[in-house]
Amino acid sequence: MLDLIPSLGTWAPALAGQPFAVATIVRASGSVPRPVGTSMLVSADGAILGSLSGGCVEGAVVAAALEAMDDGATRLEAFGFSSADAFAAGLTCGGELEVHIEPANRNRGCALGEAVRQLAGYGPDEPVALVRRLDVRPDAGGSGAVVLPDPGAIKAAGHRGLATLLESSDGTGGSEPTWRASAAQLESMLRAGATGVLDLGGAGLCAGGAAVLVETRLAPPRLLVFGANDFSAALLPAPKPLGYLVTLVDARPAFASQARFSAADEVVTAWPHQYLAAEAAAGRVDSRTVICVLTHDPKFDIPLLETALGLRVAFIGALGSRRSHAQRVDSLLDRGVRPERIAQLHSPLGLDIGAVTPAEVAVSVLAEIIAARNPAASHQPLRETSGPIHRTAAPSAPAPAKAPAPTDLLQQEIAWT
Repeated sequence: MLDLIPSLGTWAPALAGQPFAVATIVRASGSVPRPVGTSMLVSADGAILGSLSGGCVEGAVVAAALEAMDDGATRLEAFGFSSADAFAAGLTCGGELEVHIEPANRNRGCALGEAVRQLAGYGPDEPVALVRRLDVRPDAGGSGAVVLPDPGAIKAAGHRGLATLLESSDGTGGSEPTWRASAAQLESMLRAGATGVLDLGGAGLCAGGAAVLVETRLAPPRLLVFGANDFSAALLPAPKPLGYLVTLVDARPAFASQARFSAADEVVTAWPHQYLAAEAAAGRVDSRTVICVLTHDPKFDIPLLETALGLRVAFIGALGSRRSHAQRVDSLLDRGVRPERIAQLHSPLGLDIGAVTPAEVAVSVLAEIIAARNPAASHQPLRETSGPIHRTAAPSAPAPAKAPAPTDLLQQEIAWT
């Protein structure tokens, strides 16, 4: 639902309080076009906002949504690939979807309808969460829904709406330990900016049990680019479609003030390591922050990398040749940076796609950033791999072990590039 926020403010059925239905993906497996939490709104006259599969199942979902508005019943519809029935609604990609369909605004005071109207007032980058019950109800009573303006700071026990949503795991009120466990999981998802279905104990949604859908959007993650040059000018606009807030930092005013860097959300003239240390101390650097060092000057690079490697961030990369990388490693070791921290450095920065021009290097850098945040990424062409294209790493899988820190310079190059 949150991905529809930019368009909700102009979608008349929701704003005018007219009946509509919300169809949301609550389970996805195999190769599917869109993830859990993706929603499509359907009005009583057939107007549509959003898409669930790019066209594979939308017709069937619209028909089910219109039926839900007629009888007031919440539905859970399943879609997959059918080779037996060429005319069945299904996913040609071979994946499977379960879609929760709930009518809204059939009665006054509909919680879901009110939640959609509230979301329409949010900006595209404002932190917000939507938590709603997914009970499959045969009546028109509607399920609960709560909009949270500051999801990272929410405590379920102190929020009446959330406490109500989590009250029952099986329709009998649930136990106190079960409620507390559900509340802890919910708070963890909100702090992490996660989206997913939280089963409230018992049988689970697929077997008729109770569950909530949690959709969270935190403030945009930051991407800090250090060094004003041709490569940063090409890189600055590239991460913005991925939701990053991009800052360019350079100590030289004559370089940083050039108009070609206007794609950055913020341009700062400051010594790189001092700026990074100050931002970290102010709490504006977190575990989602990406740091790209493009300065290619040891007097900037080394103090900056020493500072960056002491922080808990998502990604630290440094552009340059293998020779430059080896020199950086030696300088960082001389400054007392531990080898296991240096091993976290993505250097030379970028995936090997044969990039030469600044624009090609920007693609290479962004590709490595995307791959690094997805542990299941193989870094291989899809034609060279097998299995589902859209896959996620198993949550319980241990992090890959780091190789022991090498001492030979040649070994350093091989292990850390």
